[in-house]
Order: sequence, then structure tokens, then C-alpha cells
Amino acid sequence: MKLDIQAYIESGVIESYVLGLATEQEVAELEQLRKQYPEINQALAAFEASLEAQALANAKQPPAHIKQQLFKTLHEEFDDVAITATHQQATTSGKVVSLFWNKYAAAATVILIVASAGLNIYFFNKVEQLQNKYLALVNERNSLEAGLNIYKTKALDIYNSMQLMSDPNMLKVSMPGIKGKENNLATVFWDKQSKEVYLLPNRLPQAPENKQYQLWALVNGKPVDAGLLGADCNGLCKLKNVQNAQAFAITLENKGGSPTPHLDQLYVFGKIAG
Repeated sequence: MKLDIQAYIESGVIESYVLGLATEQEVAELEQLRKQYPEINQALAAFEASLEAQALANAKQPPAHIKQQLFKTLHEEFDDVAITATHQQATTSGKVVSLFWNKYAAAATVILIVASAGLNIYFFNKVEQLQNKYLALVNERNSLEAGLNIYKTKALDIYNSMQLMSDPNMLKVSMPGIKGKENNLATVFWDKQSKEVYLLPNRLPQAPENKQYQLWALVNGKPVDAGLLGADCNGLCKLKNVQNAQAFAITLENKGGSPTPHLDQLYVFGKIAG
């Protein structure tokens, strides 16, 4: 399969590699690919150049007192070299010059180190900022992926529910609200073959914290517990299997359910047609 080199470069791996954030696998892969694709080396050089340009644009000069102290030190060092050269007349001119330049090189090195301190601090801060931005992007991507997975799960639940409700073996039993609760509505889907019962709480008020809706099947004139409606049921929910029934009803009971229904808490009721 041919590599989409532009997509690879724009994936962020170039930046991660330069900043030392890439994984071992990403580093190994990039090292291999850069041998085959000159575009990768160009992208690496471009990013490194952009970092250097930003650093130079924001570089800060060391404080004035440091500069004064350095020149004072250099002056003292050069005086020492001159005195040493005077008192060592037996020393060849080549050795004197070498000593002088060694002193000068050491002092110049100190200047370069101090002068670059501001640049080093800038680079450190810039890398830290980029690392924080990178981690923020990773967290944002993970959050988006988690949200997408939740959406996929809900979409799958809806699809499965629609498949169940449209199954020709399913018997639909509508349960409208009783007198005084006409706005309530719930629907039972009863599989005539497996005897599985599914409940769709179309319009039921939110149950109080210490209460729970309970489904009842009317079998030979007697109510039989058909299961409790959980707080997490927002769609089609599977309850207990029911072998035979002439009607279904829902009451609001204490949390955990009741062995017999409290008819004064009856919310919906529906007979099985035929």
C-alpha cells in the first residue's frame, strides 16, 4: 500500500520527533521512511528552522552588569598575560602568543555561554509550551473518541430496538394512562415465541428517588410480577419473561418492587387484543 507522504507529514509526527515526544515505534518508522522520502527530511529541516527563527526573534540580551563583569575579568586576564610574557623573556614568542590566545579563547567561551543563556531559557520554555499543547491535543482527541464511542453505542441500541419492534413475532401491547393520568403512555413488546418481554416507557413521569416502576402481567385474572424498570432505562428495556397474559399494567412501587401491586399507584393499563 502506497504511503500518503503528505498526510504522514501533516499527522504531527514531524513535530513530535523534533521535540522528543515521539514513541520508539514512531521514531523507528520515521528514521526508516526518511531514507526513502526526501520530503520527510525537508519537513524536518523546515520545522527545526522555524524553531530557530522563533528563538532568535525572541532572544534576550544578558543584563548589563554581567557584560561589565565579563569585560573586567577579561581585562585582568589580559594584564596577567602581559606580565607573564614580560617576566618570561626566555620563552619563545610562539609560546607567549599561544598562552595569550588560550586565555582569550577561555574568556570568549565564557561570554558565549552567558550570552546563550537567554536563548537556552527561551528554547526550554518554548519546548515546554509545545509539550503542553501536544498533551492538550491528545486529551481532546481522547475525549472526542470517547464521545464518539458513546454515540455509536446509542445508535446501535436504537437500531437493535427498531429491529425488535419490527419483528413479526413481536406482539405490541399499548398501555395508555388511566383516568386522571391520561398523558401517561407505555408500550410492551411481547415475543410470542420466546415469551421475552420488552418495555418502552414512552411517557412516564420521572420516578422519585425512593420509588420504581414495576410491570405486571395479568394472568388468569391475577397480577404477576413482570420486572422492574431500571433508572438507566431510556429506550427499549428487557424485563422478565411472561408465558401467558391477558393484559399488562404498570404501578409505582417502593424501590426494589413489591410482591403485589398497589392499585392506588396504577399509572397505565393495556389489554392484549384478541
